Amino acid sequence: MSDELTSRTGRHDPPSPTVRDLLAVLFRQRQLALWTFVVLAALTSVYAFWAPPYQAHMKLLLRRGRVDPVVSPERNSPIEFTRPDISEEEVNSEVELLRDQGLLRQVVEQNGLAVAGLRQKLHLAKEGAEVRIARAVRRLADHLQVEPIHKTNLIAVSYETADPALSSRVLNSVAKLYLEKHKEVRRSSEEFPFFEQQAKRSRRNLDEAESQLLDFSRDGVVSAVLERDLALQRAGDIENSFQKVHVAIAETSRRVAALEDSLDAFPQRSTSVIRTSDNAELRGTLQAKLLELELKRTALLMKFEPGYRLVEEVQEEIDQTKTAIAAERLSPVHEETTDKDPNYEWAKAELEKARVELTSLRARKDGIAAERSRARGEAHQLGQAAIQQQDLLRSMKTAEESYLLYARKTEEARIGDALDERGIVNVILSEPPVAPALPKRSPLTVMLTGIFVAGVASILLAFTVDYLDPAFRNPEEVADMLHAPVLASLPRRAA
Repeated sequence: MSDELTSRTGRHDPPSPTVRDLLAVLFRQRQLALWTFVVLAALTSVYAFWAPPYQAHMKLLLRRGRVDPVVSPERNSPIEFTRPDISEEEVNSEVELLRDQGLLRQVVEQNGLAVAGLRQKLHLAKEGAEVRIARAVRRLADHLQVEPIHKTNLIAVSYETADPALSSRVLNSVAKLYLEKHKEVRRSSEEFPFFEQQAKRSRRNLDEAESQLLDFSRDGVVSAVLERDLALQRAGDIENSFQKVHVAIAETSRRVAALEDSLDAFPQRSTSVIRTSDNAELRGTLQAKLLELELKRTALLMKFEPGYRLVEEVQEEIDQTKTAIAAERLSPVHEETTDKDPNYEWAKAELEKARVELTSLRARKDGIAAERSRARGEAHQLGQAAIQQQDLLRSMKTAEESYLLYARKTEEARIGDALDERGIVNVILSEPPVAPALPKRSPLTVMLTGIFVAGVASILLAFTVDYLDPAFRNPEEVADMLHAPVLASLPRRAA
């Protein structure tokens, strides 16, 4: 069934190649394979014996040798007590820093790697210095291997060239320029001048603030806050005195009104003594007169008759005197003594005293009111002066803190720059490069590898050329391609 289908379609699967077919391919392309093998083997031999590769090595160690101070506005910057491990990002950053184009350009210029190329030596092309340097930088980047060592803080750097002294010299230049580049990128050279400039500026601001505060103190206010508090206390005392005087004036006014009412109710004078008695002096006078008249009558009776006119006259006088004595006995002497009323006088004195006291209190009130106004004005002025002085003190304190901060940061930057200048950095050259005494690979190994590669390349090239050749190589290919039997074939005559 399959043979019939094959005969109808005219198609059949090609047979699997045999060893004889493979050898036939090599036999047909023997010249090409042989020449390819010889050329590659010769080139490998020349490279192995006349230009063996020498590879120099060096290693860089990343460490937390010194932590840069933190720039902050605080008086005391936070201190790093913990030193974390070197992160992978930091290691990769240093690797990229080693591959920096500017650094490689300096290495090329220092070691004279920008030599003229083969085309320029043969006068086939004209290249300028920049082009040669760019080509040399590219070659250096291709041959310079920078790789971090796994699970370490080390970076391995190697450079391969035919000259062992040149390889070590190039790595020494790379290490030197890299350390300088590391210091440059880790600490800006403008940090110390910046802090120094800011410190001088802060010092000028501090001097200006101190001068303003001194000028303010010269106006008579030394401590505005203390004087304001004392003025407020004094104003409070004056206010209390004013209120007390006000209350005293009200009380005194009421007292004056009450005393005036009492003064109207009291009489100005009152009877102090009432005395009823006989008039002893008058009675004695009358008794003496009566005795004298009786003696006179007796003397007259001795000379004259009772009916004599003189005797009768004396008798009448005696009768009148007796009548007067009798009348004196019937009407005694009534004597009344009046004096100033004590209540009236007390009320009058208290009223005068209260009026004087009221006048004094009113005058005192006016004085205290004026003093209160002055105290309030002084307290208000001192309050404004206290605010102004507080602003000046805050400005001076801020300027002082700023100056101290920048002075401290200036010193820290100066110390950091001094440490960087002396090589105290966070990267050290743990394994310096040396000129290699032996090539990277032995010539025998390179030669054997080259022979193997030449053999594989020649075989692959022979099969490729044979596969791409469109000619028929045997009768079977003709029959398979034309689907017709081959009646005869003539072998190729040897040349």
